[in-house]
Amino acid sequence: MSRIDDTFAELKRSGRGGLLPFITAGDPDLKTTELLLIELAKAGADIIEVGIPFSDPVADGKVIQRASERALKKGVTLYDTLLCVSHAKKRIDVPIVLFSYLNPLLKFGKDRLADEAKTAGVDAVLITDLIPEEAGPWVAAFRDHRMDLIFLIAPTTSDERLELIAQQASGFIYVVSRTGVTGERNEMPRDAEPLVKRVRAVSDLPIAIGFGISTAEHVRHVWRFADAAVIGSAIVRRVEELEGATDLVPRLGEFARSFLKSRGADQ
Repeated sequence: MSRIDDTFAELKRSGRGGLLPFITAGDPDLKTTELLLIELAKAGADIIEVGIPFSDPVADGKVIQRASERALKKGVTLYDTLLCVSHAKKRIDVPIVLFSYLNPLLKFGKDRLADEAKTAGVDAVLITDLIPEEAGPWVAAFRDHRMDLIFLIAPTTSDERLELIAQQASGFIYVVSRTGVTGERNEMPRDAEPLVKRVRAVSDLPIAIGFGISTAEHVRHVWRFADAAVIGSAIVRRVEELEGATDLVPRLGEFARSFLKSRGADQ
């Protein structure tokens, strides 16, 4: 079992839903990213996603696009991100998922990535634009290092492709709650629960739902039919708003805790 398997097994035993916050590496700077990883773990995050800055993040909305732009202007690279994670993992034990587009990973090198990510303490990689038909070598490289490869499933994913993803995925499956890009929303889309049922029909892996999960109410709603909720744009926007504040890290931690205050009450 991987560390992510262990995390979801413990959540299931305790009857709790999981919380997966997302931050962009290097936003506002790498030292703050390291401190945020530690703070989010203290705040109760079950798994943390770390976004690799990329110049053309087509699946992301404006909030995460701006975060990538800020990090890239400071020269933050994939190597810098791995170093940052390795420093944080000396003080935390929460699983880390690298969230990236394929292009920077290709440039870095598949086998080098698997080796150096494992050494840094990364537990899984999510490649947004890696199609399952071409994922075989990546699956093999990560599994050789006991790391998971996380796949995205959207409302538009066909049954045929869904089954192919189920055969290759490990750790958990990331369900995109709606079509379109990342970003905060006032209401939960209606596509999410039927899509989870489709995934459950072909896979026993835990399911995390992201894209548009913006409030504690959204999180509680997700926990009714999925295993975890991913909070991305809401957290990245909060980092942007607090940039320059001396208490950015503790305030971000308190913001993350706000999504967990009712955990256990409704479950």
